[in-house]
Amino acid sequence: MTVTDQSTRFTIDALVAKIAETLSRETRKTPTESLRDFMATKTYHLLLNPKSYLFLESPAYIKEMIEAERVGDWDTWLEV
Repeated sequence: MTVTDQSTRFTIDALVAKIAETLSRETRKTPTESLRDFMATKTYHLLLNPKSYLFLESPAYIKEMIEAERVGDWDTWLEV
């Protein structure tokens, strides 16, 4: 079974929404502000690339990457 481009896009969009929602709750920012902050990260841009296969990871895993990126911990970011 292969993953179609359409289902990959849907999965990525769902992950972006879930992560923005989680960040909004944790930072007490509006969902729009959280989404804007997330979109400014390298993690977000990596998630958009289907060839990275990051869309196969959990929102918690991706959130760890965002947290490592925020503090400039690139070694952890690359390991995660």
